Amino acid sequence: MQDMLTSLSTYGYLILFFYTLGGGMVAIIAAGVLSFAGKMDLTLCILIAAVSNTLGDTFLFYISRYSKKEFAPYLKKQRRNLALAQILFKKHGDKIILIKKYIYGLKTLVPVAIGLTKYSFTKFSIINVISSIIWAVSLGLLSYYAGDFLMRIFEFIKIYPWVMPIIIVILLGAIVIYFKKATKKSKKASLL
Repeated sequence: MQDMLTSLSTYGYLILFFYTLGGGMVAIIAAGVLSFAGKMDLTLCILIAAVSNTLGDTFLFYISRYSKKEFAPYLKKQRRNLALAQILFKKHGDKIILIKKYIYGLKTLVPVAIGLTKYSFTKFSIINVISSIIWAVSLGLLSYYAGDFLMRIFEFIKIYPWVMPIIIVILLGAIVIYFKKATKKSKKASLL
């Protein structure tokens, strides 16, 4: 996270744009903290993150919709995760386009899964723009107003650098366990 803060304060807006193409929660949070510290402009950070996130999801939707044959080899290992994304889409409808922006692991799968269906490109684009704005504003403002608290956490991690890898391992472990449980074939389904 410290590297992200240093890079954002140096190259700032360009890194924020490219990092938020694929989700980039860490980048918008770091940009909010840097805005709190007076090193970046919060409004511009939110605008860049919203536009970039919209473009990234639209690109994923477009590629999965209109280049299925070329894109298919990359999806072979993700079949179960894509099935989970489609189930979540059927269960939660349009809301999943917003919800997935906050969930690591689903950020790239949901636009791909929706693109593989007959869902309207126009409707997806409108909901995606609104969701990207909500995502960027909420994370940008939250990290800006929690800037002092987050900066104290960064200072703590500087003193105790071993804490961050433990947190990352726990978070990634929880995500892997969730996806394994969510995409596991049930015994009943395999009997049918």
